[in-house]
Amino acid sequence: MNRSMSFVMILAILVSVADAAWEDAHATFYGDISGKETMRGACGYGDLFQEGYGLETAALSTALFNNGQTCGACFELTCVNSQWCKQNAGTIRITATNFCPPNYTPPVDIHWCNPPNKHFDLSMKMFTSIAEYKSGIVPVKFRRVKCQKRGGVRFEVKGNPNFIMVLVYNVGGAGDVNSLAIKGHKSNWISMQRNWGQNWNTGVGLVGQRLSFTVKTSDGRSLTFYDVASESWGFGQTFEAKSNFY
Repeated sequence: MNRSMSFVMILAILVSVADAAWEDAHATFYGDISGKETMRGACGYGDLFQEGYGLETAALSTALFNNGQTCGACFELTCVNSQWCKQNAGTIRITATNFCPPNYTPPVDIHWCNPPNKHFDLSMKMFTSIAEYKSGIVPVKFRRVKCQKRGGVRFEVKGNPNFIMVLVYNVGGAGDVNSLAIKGHKSNWISMQRNWGQNWNTGVGLVGQRLSFTVKTSDGRSLTFYDVASESWGFGQTFEAKSNFY
């Protein structure tokens, strides 16, 4: 085996180990078993059932939320080192859909979402999948994992003739979008700005043009989705691409 091949194999092993690394955090829950309190939120998503996320979601603390850039990312969690962990519960997988804000009201050491704490505020359904309800809070191990989504990437177009805002969701792979570009069939590519969460906007009017999108996720992967919306698209409509990040 030559030296260059050995280096490639060692690098692959190191990357694999890094991907599998678990970190320490804590988890709580918010809302009731219906999960209605988990809908919408700081990532800009709407009805999480209609958008395919359901109750497999969490609000992230400041240390994980990254000013909304982590919205859409997926995590695997398991309850550890607590009498309240459910036996043989295994792991759960969730998507980041909301923000757990810090609280600096004394005593600050009881506010788990304050920096630098890494914390997951889960839906009740997900919390009680790994821990007893009455525990309230448990230590967990977590790691980033690839998002497995059904169907294509989806784009909800909002705004007015002079302002377009696009919510990107149902993103597979890394899940969190860190850049979005839009193109009408009569225009050049236009870089959109993050408005909040996974809502992106531009002041360029594209009414009456077929819309294409280029999405780049946090792992550096990029996909272009051509003619996702026809010339007759309207504000408030959602369009699904024919492919996704897998």
